[in-house]
Amino acid sequence: MFKRRTVTLLVLVAMLISSLLTLTLTGQWSFASSGSIRSGIFADNLSGSSKSDMQKIEKALQLVKNNYVEDVDQSKLVDGAIDGIMNALGDPFSSYMGPDTAKQFSEEIEGSFTGIGAEVSMENGSVVVVAPIKGSPAEKAGIKPKDILLSVNGVSFEGLKLNEAVTKIRGPKGTEAKVKVKRADTSAEIEYTIVRDDITLETIYSRMEAGGIGVIEITEFSMNTAERFKEELASLEGQGMKGLVIDVRNNPGGVLSVVIDMAKQFVPKDKVIVQVEDKSKQRSKTVSNGSGKHYPIAVVTNKGSASASEILAGALQESAGAKLIGEATYGKGTVQTSFTKEMGDGSLLKVTIAKWLTPNGEWIHKKGIKPDIEVSQPDYFSVAPINKETTFKYDMLGDDIKSAQVMLNALGFKPGRMDGYFDKGTETALKQFQTSVKLKADGILEAETVKALESKLIEHIRDVKNDKQMNTAIEEIRKEITP
Repeated sequence: MFKRRTVTLLVLVAMLISSLLTLTLTGQWSFASSGSIRSGIFADNLSGSSKSDMQKIEKALQLVKNNYVEDVDQSKLVDGAIDGIMNALGDPFSSYMGPDTAKQFSEEIEGSFTGIGAEVSMENGSVVVVAPIKGSPAEKAGIKPKDILLSVNGVSFEGLKLNEAVTKIRGPKGTEAKVKVKRADTSAEIEYTIVRDDITLETIYSRMEAGGIGVIEITEFSMNTAERFKEELASLEGQGMKGLVIDVRNNPGGVLSVVIDMAKQFVPKDKVIVQVEDKSKQRSKTVSNGSGKHYPIAVVTNKGSASASEILAGALQESAGAKLIGEATYGKGTVQTSFTKEMGDGSLLKVTIAKWLTPNGEWIHKKGIKPDIEVSQPDYFSVAPINKETTFKYDMLGDDIKSAQVMLNALGFKPGRMDGYFDKGTETALKQFQTSVKLKADGILEAETVKALESKLIEHIRDVKNDKQMNTAIEEIRKEITP
């Protein structure tokens, strides 16, 4: 059971591995459905061509066992063959997990994990961050959505399957993961040293802003998220809430039935929440049996809002009159289900079985949902960290110096330029910062100063006064509230 928000959070977790019910780290959050394998897929009455294919696989297995120069583990060959089948689909959200990985997932679904705390997927052969988990070591270190993970502790991810890369990233609590990443807005490779940790995962956070504007943040859609959401929503409504902002930024997704349950509270009766299209192009619509809400609603999104987050955003935008504010969402428009009983040995096969579409029939896959009001965060929200192993001073040039200038400017120490050249203005601004944090004011950018600079920037980013997207959403709701 996830604990209430009043319970102290242990510091966070890791890469959720895929499960029967939710989306996860091994591929990215996957939706589960109650479907079972259709008759005939693994039936005995295979067609002639199917029998021939199976015989070919069996023959290859037998040839390897009989002729390979060393003894072979047949179970590894079988696992490898299944991996090959899933990889041949070219779908980053369909995957195979062996018994150990599947067991980890089913344990972690209860909300306790160990690792760095980031949802990832495989895109064009690269391990890409969907979103860091709120409050996790990954988020605190500075990992961002769309970061490409290159290696961990010197082990390259090149050529690895997603599950293999995730296994390398995971590890015991307290151990270090030196993760090298490539970020879209910089040419340099960035290395983060992240200490793995445990967490008890809370998925709902709420607060009341001035003027009766409630804010509910949803970090993911887990098994008890709908229940927690109802509790917090009822609490805000009981306090006289006049308008609501729902924050799904960096929310990688979750359980389909959970997000539908939550959407029903806002979508009026008989209006569509989501459509699902199967492989035969047949569509089914999930229709609300709720009554809607009388107050205005805004949903805040960014490029880390994926999957179930997009279902909620699309449903509220198209069927409940909510405004979307922020950035375009991630763009995952497929539905997965997981088969474990059918595998017979504790392993798990996650298969994409359908597309989902917005109430108006829009397939947002690889496109995302565009906001009604586009708002980007200030550039310092995504600034690259500074290399702590090099010292920088007057008359030097480089990306690290540019990052320092962006940070100094954000904190009110005006360097005068932000192009990466360490001029006298940058030196003066750096001295002023060093004085403010009681460091030697020599105008030299070294490890201790860098750590202090990055720490102060993180505090600045976490200050809600500096959250441009959230503040815009609150102001939009304030405009809509009837005096």
